[in-house]
Amino acid sequence: MRRYLRVVVLCLACGFCSLLYAFSQLAVSVEEGAGGDGGGKPQAAVASWLAGGGTGGAGPAARPSRSDRCKDFSLCYWNPYWMLPSDVCGMNCFWEATFRYSLKTQPIEKMHLAVVACGERLEETMIMLKSALIFSVKPLQFHIFAEDQLHDSFKDRLDSWSFLQKFNYTLYPITFPKENAVEWKKLFKPCASQRLFLPLILKEVDSLLYVDTDILFLRPVDDIWSLLKKFNSTQIAAMALEHEEPRIGWYNRFARHPYYGKTGVNSGVMLMNMTRMRRKYFKNDMTTVRLQWGDILMPLLKKYKLNITWGDQDLLNIMFFHNPESLFVFPCQWNYRPDHCIYGSNCREAEEEGIFILHGNRGVYHDDKQPAFRAVYEALTNCSFEDDNVRSLLKPLELELQKTVHTYCGKIYKIFIKQLTKSIRDRYDRPPKER
Repeated sequence: MRRYLRVVVLCLACGFCSLLYAFSQLAVSVEEGAGGDGGGKPQAAVASWLAGGGTGGAGPAARPSRSDRCKDFSLCYWNPYWMLPSDVCGMNCFWEATFRYSLKTQPIEKMHLAVVACGERLEETMIMLKSALIFSVKPLQFHIFAEDQLHDSFKDRLDSWSFLQKFNYTLYPITFPKENAVEWKKLFKPCASQRLFLPLILKEVDSLLYVDTDILFLRPVDDIWSLLKKFNSTQIAAMALEHEEPRIGWYNRFARHPYYGKTGVNSGVMLMNMTRMRRKYFKNDMTTVRLQWGDILMPLLKKYKLNITWGDQDLLNIMFFHNPESLFVFPCQWNYRPDHCIYGSNCREAEEEGIFILHGNRGVYHDDKQPAFRAVYEALTNCSFEDDNVRSLLKPLELELQKTVHTYCGKIYKIFIKQLTKSIRDRYDRPPKER
């Protein structure tokens, strides 16, 4: 009996060893297959009306190849991964190979940020991008749509930031469908309508955060990006209301077209699930047939072009008036504008938690109408990427904000630095391993 028992145990042991060996070979071969096409940058998808693609650059260095990382492929270690020499891959090591493969199959999520810049908006756009980089954790992919004469300036400035190794960028020309290009260019401002075509141009991008050039991030982009997970099954985009207080609302008092909710929405900060946008069939007041994103834009413009004031934002309001179930509305602190404090504070969330995203529309960063907004813009303009420099920006900024208390926005100046203080503490005051 003992002899038979020994034979059974020996067979089981041999079978187990064979199984481990097979799994180790499978893991290594899969790892090599997964790593064979890494390191390259996906090309930006371009709409059919574009003559050429965008140009890109700046960002993390290419990952080291397997031959650079591993000095020895021949040794086999059956130790736990953390006991292996750092420069040994171990061709037949099951635990080590599977551990490395698991890392390769879980790449860090990249956040996509788009902006449209024309005319004199180069500097403003660069400060916006800087604010995004200062606080964000996950890597960023910038999609910058700009007039041709701005491309070289953008490239020079962004390439000088390549030491950050936490972003890539792609530059695109300003383009509209050829058959209606003149009409789209005349709508509101020369470049403003470009944002309407982002789902059709960036065909390979699943989700995107669009912002105007006059945006400043006072909180990591990661936090607004995480709102995508809060979308229900019908929601395709997120925006903030145009006004919290109907008595000073523009849409409810002056609009000659349909608009979302009681006061409309502001499109200066727009989070989009573009896969859903491209797939959705939208209800409308032009036909009983539901239309997709690429088919609804021109008919909508033709019907309402004599009735709209704010261009593409009005078209978005009309669209979400007929499809309210498709919009996720985020609080005003994610798109805080002078309207929220010009006649007294009317953004309760910002009073409680501070401003998350500052939107200096109507040129308030560059005049004296809203000095509190200008003080934040100038503080970030003068701030560099060094940790100590970021930490030291708060005290001078608070002193400048205290000089603005003669305005309604200045009276509540603490909301301008409340979230900013937390963002700096979380990002720069923690030990590196905790960031």
